[in-house]
Amino acid sequence: MFKPFFQKFLLVFFAITITACANRGTPTGGEKDVAPPVIIKTEPENFSTNFKSKEIRIYFDEYVKLKNLQKQLIISPPMEYQPEITPLGLASKYIRIKILDTLQPNTTYAFNFGQSIVDNNEENPYPYYRYVFSTGSYIDSLSVSGKILDAKSKTPDKFVSVMLYEVDSTFTDSTIYKKKPKYITNTLDSLTTFKIDNIKAGQYKLIALKEENSNYTFQQKTDKIGFYEGVVNVPTDSLYTLKLFKEVTNFKAFRPKQEAGQKIAIGFEGEYKSANIEIQKDIIPEEFIKRVTKDIKADTLYYWYSPKLEIDSTYFVVTNKTYIDTLKHRFRDLPKDSLLVKSLQTGVIEFSQDFEINGSVPFASIDVKQINIVDKDSVVIPFSTTFNEWNNTYAFKFNKTESNTYKVRALPSAFKDLFGNTNDTLNYSLRTKSYSDYSNIRVTINNAVYPLIVQLTNDKGDVKYEQFAKAQGPVDFRYINPGTYYLRVVFDTNENQVWDTGSYLKKLQPERISYFPEAIDARANWDPVIEFTLE
Repeated sequence: MFKPFFQKFLLVFFAITITACANRGTPTGGEKDVAPPVIIKTEPENFSTNFKSKEIRIYFDEYVKLKNLQKQLIISPPMEYQPEITPLGLASKYIRIKILDTLQPNTTYAFNFGQSIVDNNEENPYPYYRYVFSTGSYIDSLSVSGKILDAKSKTPDKFVSVMLYEVDSTFTDSTIYKKKPKYITNTLDSLTTFKIDNIKAGQYKLIALKEENSNYTFQQKTDKIGFYEGVVNVPTDSLYTLKLFKEVTNFKAFRPKQEAGQKIAIGFEGEYKSANIEIQKDIIPEEFIKRVTKDIKADTLYYWYSPKLEIDSTYFVVTNKTYIDTLKHRFRDLPKDSLLVKSLQTGVIEFSQDFEINGSVPFASIDVKQINIVDKDSVVIPFSTTFNEWNNTYAFKFNKTESNTYKVRALPSAFKDLFGNTNDTLNYSLRTKSYSDYSNIRVTINNAVYPLIVQLTNDKGDVKYEQFAKAQGPVDFRYINPGTYYLRVVFDTNENQVWDTGSYLKKLQPERISYFPEAIDARANWDPVIEFTLE
C-alpha cells in the first residue's frame, strides 16, 4: 500500500513543479546599470600635502578599467618620465599609479583622468576625476580660465592642450619649442573652454597647441598654436581667449634629384613663391636658359635648363628671403620630357572662369595668331592671355554669353617649349549654361571696417567664391552654382587681398574672420539677399 501511494505523490509533486516553472516566464535581467563607479578610498588620500609616496592606489566599489587613457589623462605639471598606470586592458577594483619621475619640491601635481575611468560591464565613466597632491605643505589653489577658438574654422579642434610657462629669468620666446610647460590642461573631446587648476601665484605665458605627437612642445610643421600676447599675472579673474592657427612653415629645400633630362626636382616645405634657385655660375654657358616650375600637387620645385650641361656634378644655391642653402647635385643621363599640352577645363565653363592651357614642359613662347576662339554662330571671339610661370599655364580671358558653345583651336607651333618642341593641332570644346541655372547672392554688411574679403565656402571651409570689398556697398556673387554655402568675412588689415595667418615669434595674431551664423541655400533661379551685421 505504501509504495503505490509514494509513487503517486512523486508524480503529483513533479507535475506541480513543472507547471510552476512553466509559469515563471523569461527573466528581464533588471534595469540597465547607468551608475558610474564609486571611489571607496585613495592611498595616499586625495589632496595630500608633503607627498613622498612612489605609488598611489584608487579603490572602487566595482571592477573598473581604463579607456583611451593616452588621450584622456593629463598630468600637470608634465612629468619627464611617464608614470606606470594599471590596469591596462584588464579590469580591477583599484587603479595603481607608480611614479617613476623625481617630483619637484613645493609643487602641486594633478592627475586629470578625463573620462578614461569606466566600469567593466557598461563602461559608465567616472567623469573628470582628478587626483591632486602637493610635495609642499599646502595645495596651490589658483586657476586660469578661458575659451578656445579657431582662426579659420567655425568649430575649434578637439583635444587642445592649454599650457602655462613660468616667465622667469630662463624663459625666452624659443622656450615653447624646447621645454614642457609648468602647468597644462586639455579641452578633451567635447569642450571649447579650459581651466588650469592648482597653480601658484606668478607670471606666466599662456599657450594653446593642437598637437600631432603630444609632446607638449611646439612643432611648427605639424601643430596649430594660439597665444595670449601679454603675460598672465596669477591670481587673475580674467577670461582668456586663444585663437588657434597654423603658421606658414619656415622654408626649407631638400636634396636635388634628377627627374628627367634637363629637369631637376627639389623638394621643399614652406612658402615657395619667393624662392630662387641658381646653379653654380662658372659652369653656365652664355646661351644658358633656366626656368623653375612647381608640381601641381606635390611640394616639389622643378629646375629646367637648356642646353644640356656636360658635367658630372654641380651645386645649387637656394634662397628665400632670409633662407639660403647650398645643395650638391650629381647629374644622370636621362631622356627629356616630351611636350604635352592639355586644357584644365572641359565641358561646362563658368562665366567668370578663364580657359587655361597647361604644358608638361615650360613654355618658351606663344603665338596668339595661331589660336582662335569661335562661338556656336561661328563668330570669332576676341581674347587676351596671361601667363603663370610657376604653374606653366596660359589663361585665356574672353566674354561669354549664356547657353553658348565655344571652340578653341591652336594650330601647330602656337606653343613652343624650352627645348624648342612645338604642339600639334589642338581642339577644345566648351559650353556655358543658362543664367537661370544659377543663383545670385547679394550680401549687405553692417558695422564694417574696410577693406574686407567676403567669401562663400563649403561645409569643409574650402573657398568657392570670393569678392574683395574696398568700401561700403552691396557685395554681389553672380552666377553661383546651386548648393549650400557658408558666408564669412575676412578683415584684411594689411590690404593684400588674402587671409594672413599669425606668427608666434613675430607676435602676430591671424587676421580676424567672422562667420554668418546660418547656412545659405542657393537655388537655381533664386536670388537671396543676406544682411550680415559684424560684431
